[in-house]
Amino acid sequence: MTGCEILAKAEFMNPGGSVKDRTAYSIIAEAEAAGELKPGDTIVEGTAGNTGIGLTVVGQAKGYRTVIVIADNQSSEKIQLLQTLGAKVITVPEKPYSDPGNYIRQAQRLAEEHGWFWANQFDNINNSLAHYTTTGPEIWKQTSGEATAFVSSVGSGGTLAGTSRFLKERNPKILTVCSDPYGAAMWSWFKHGNLNTKDGDSYAEGIGLTRVTKNLEGVSTDEAYRIEDQTALTIIHHLLRDEGLFVGLSSGINLAGATCLARERGPGQIITTILCDSGIRYRSKIFNREWLKEHHLNPDLPLESIFHEDIH
Repeated sequence: MTGCEILAKAEFMNPGGSVKDRTAYSIIAEAEAAGELKPGDTIVEGTAGNTGIGLTVVGQAKGYRTVIVIADNQSSEKIQLLQTLGAKVITVPEKPYSDPGNYIRQAQRLAEEHGWFWANQFDNINNSLAHYTTTGPEIWKQTSGEATAFVSSVGSGGTLAGTSRFLKERNPKILTVCSDPYGAAMWSWFKHGNLNTKDGDSYAEGIGLTRVTKNLEGVSTDEAYRIEDQTALTIIHHLLRDEGLFVGLSSGINLAGATCLARERGPGQIITTILCDSGIRYRSKIFNREWLKEHHLNPDLPLESIFHEDIH
């Protein structure tokens, strides 16, 4: 289709089922090393789900209690999984980061009130460190140093920041690319230097950042793309039907960005990206035909129909 090789790391194979396991382990390990976490302590975090799952899995193994604050519009599967794993889950109405009722703000407040450890994935640079020390080196080794690009959507910024920093240090010619859903701000930030979020909306969970976190400070990209939900949806349903891969919408956004880069820069590239998590966490939404119909999304569009024009 493009004459390029697109390679995606299967992060749904991690113990907690997502790329955020790397972040969770790094944050906990570095907090232990710094004396900020001691046996029996409680970890609290505001999350769209996957980081909370990772923190709960690692926390259980290390003897920590976890309290997870999550917006009530996230998938019921993730909320139920958090509870099954042993986390105390507090669901709150979806509010912007500027609002004191935002799930991140509420997690910070609980940490201050109870003396709990706040993971703070968005501004804790041990998040990006996880990818600098693991994801980047793995991609470099697994492609024998021949990768020509790395594409990532942005949730907290850790995956894009840490992985791209490592790869750029090894070879400055490796392109780093942001793949963003509509309604997020990072495409606008990397392309135009502003945080415009008024270009649409997305049903993708766990990505769609609207501010520059500490993990993203100083990060630049060689390219950025905005991806429509329908494009990402078509890709993930194609993967399920034709390749037996069951992944979430953020993985589709990553693969769409990789495909855009392949089409734009031409054949011969080795483009790397991330399959963030399993589609099992979104069965009630993006793999539910009734839900898709209600939200005007079509899972049956042919793959060749979605790249009829360039995406910028």
